[in-house]
Amino acid sequence: MNRLRAAALALVALLLAGCSSTQEAVATGGDFQFVAPGGQTTIFYDPPESRGTVDGITGESLLHEGTTIGLADHAGKVVVLNIWGSWCGPCREEMPDLQFIGNETGAVVLGLDVRDVRQDALDFVRNRGITFDSIFDPPARALAGLSGYPRNVVPSTIVFDEQQRVAAVYLTKIRVAELIPVVERLQAESPAAPA
Repeated sequence: MNRLRAAALALVALLLAGCSSTQEAVATGGDFQFVAPGGQTTIFYDPPESRGTVDGITGESLLHEGTTIGLADHAGKVVVLNIWGSWCGPCREEMPDLQFIGNETGAVVLGLDVRDVRQDALDFVRNRGITFDSIFDPPARALAGLSGYPRNVVPSTIVFDEQQRVAAVYLTKIRVAELIPVVERLQAESPAAPA
């Protein structure tokens, strides 16, 4: 019995030794892993060194059919990525705020239109005077690079810093008053080497 207990304790010690509460997981891999601590709907990733990167947020342009657009097109800029659909009531409310952010802050606003029909989405943006482009992605494949991100939360918004690291996540409708201070803070950060 003592040998069995000793073996079990040794196994637990080995498993715990593999866990780390330091920033090494982000610093060495640099990949974004989404976690909503305590079910929060607004999450900030600070300090900047703790932010992870994502790959593959790309797809066909809604406004320019046949053209591929994505996050990588906007290196060196703060990017506000909004996941939306023309069928989504809260999306209708937040679109003017997102357009304002794009017009007034110098940040890039990029949409990700999910679970939609192209013509419905085009009518949606034209009727509201929305000029920022969106990735047209009905199955939400572009979100695959966001490990653990809930694809069913629409609307939601992800703010990337100038090094294209995830700086903030909003799993709810966004407002100008919430977003402008975040965008301005990210624009004021000193440039750092990408993670």
